Amino acid sequence: MTKFVFVTGGVVSGLGKGITASSLALLLKSRGYKVFMQKFDPYINVDPGTMSPFQHGEVFVTADGTETDLDLGHYERFIDEELNYTSNITTGKIYSSVIEKERRGDYLGATVQIVPHITNEIKNKVYEAGTSSNADIVITEIGGTIGDIESQAFIEALRQLRNELGKENTLFVHTTLVPYIYGSNELKTKPTQHSVIELRGMGIQPDIIVCRTPVVLEDSIKSKISLFCSIPKENVIDSIDVTNIYQIPINYYNQKMDELVLNQFGLDIRKSNLSDWENLVNTVNNLDKEIEISLVGKYVELHDAYISVVESLKHAGYFYKTKININWVDSEQLETDINLNEVFKNSKGIIVPGGFGNRGIEGKIKAIEYARCNKIPYLGLCLGLQLAVIEFARNVCGITDASSKEFNELCLNPVIDLMANQKSVINMGGTLRLGNFECHIKKNTLAYKCYNEEFILERHRHRYEVNNKYRDILQEKGLVFSGINDKTDLVEMIEYPNHPFFIACQFHPEFKSRPTRPHPLFKAFIKASIDSKRK
Repeated sequence: MTKFVFVTGGVVSGLGKGITASSLALLLKSRGYKVFMQKFDPYINVDPGTMSPFQHGEVFVTADGTETDLDLGHYERFIDEELNYTSNITTGKIYSSVIEKERRGDYLGATVQIVPHITNEIKNKVYEAGTSSNADIVITEIGGTIGDIESQAFIEALRQLRNELGKENTLFVHTTLVPYIYGSNELKTKPTQHSVIELRGMGIQPDIIVCRTPVVLEDSIKSKISLFCSIPKENVIDSIDVTNIYQIPINYYNQKMDELVLNQFGLDIRKSNLSDWENLVNTVNNLDKEIEISLVGKYVELHDAYISVVESLKHAGYFYKTKININWVDSEQLETDINLNEVFKNSKGIIVPGGFGNRGIEGKIKAIEYARCNKIPYLGLCLGLQLAVIEFARNVCGITDASSKEFNELCLNPVIDLMANQKSVINMGGTLRLGNFECHIKKNTLAYKCYNEEFILERHRHRYEVNNKYRDILQEKGLVFSGINDKTDLVEMIEYPNHPFFIACQFHPEFKSRPTRPHPLFKAFIKASIDSKRK
């Protein structure tokens, strides 16, 4: 049967539960086991789709169109597996499902309670992840910190799962903090001890404790944690601070963390193959060139709002042994009298990622015009395509009032309009065009050169589209529609051939990029930027 690993966190947030879960999954996969990953988020929002990027960072989208927490991006990038609707479960989803069942009468008049109804629903989601993925091992990260009111129902459900399935089928990894106190110059284990006490108070004894620490733990420190937390000393894993996060799985491998898991589950310890990952670590540690790319966004105060974009740029950089330096450009600032030559003076490429609403839009359009007119390689993602069309319509086609219905419902020349099937939509959450859709790429275009394929599948998250009424005039003036969805006749990709590299897509290629396998568009964009620097 499927085995289940649960990763919890204590003391403080931000200890790296997601990276720990992803690293363990990578190690288990490297030994030939099929691994699936899942995140429990305690917030009451049904999903992060309607949440502000300033509060929650990026919304990651799976192939099946589920809007999820950004940690799922880490999961997919580490294990290179597509996740699905069972991978991100929130309190909002759990309560919505239970209330819907209550209204239908599924509970036959019973009083609906946290235990057993909410906890049963949570357990069902754990089992569903196993059956839907047919995985050998499912790793579930529990969001938040032990002791939070919001996550108590999840922890209780996991306690019940351990009781139902036994230790041979369930394993708990608890991540804690072992701080270094300057002055006395010593590591302190008390935060870890108290965190484990809190977890035990909820009925769960951790099997492995992962300690976030600035230095390698001495044997005496591990012995102390072992004694007070009732686990074998070898089950105390240190997670030292690193500059290269891809080093973390190797650190865990050297401490035999994956072997601890397999031994508890009674599974064979197959030979591990980490050669590709070790090559990646070596590459990242020895980048011998660097280049600056300007990322023009409206949420740049929180870099996590663009985490998949940044990681995708880095992946392409690794391929060319080049460090990518991000020039974070606030698009609102570009709407002032700021000198664009000064803003972009060191940048060899400009990227405009997705976003919603009209704030900072004109600044992004100015950046796109600057890239087009100054022959700077440009990559537009989702909103970055729509604004490139608006910029071209205004400044090349002479449609000076061209805009999008998203920014001005009364605009006379909406070159970007609401999709036809979106006009009757009332609810904001979960109603965008989401997930994988096919794109037909025209031959003899830059897009085809990037992909070297005629048909591709890419993930989407948008509500507006290029208005087909304006396609003729845009094409007459030189804009190329290089990617089309044949079923709906929606524009998926555009490019401007009178330029070293100017391309934009309606989809989000950043969701499919991997550290050992960069996405074709990012790879081509970085190559063009490197070539631009050489010239």
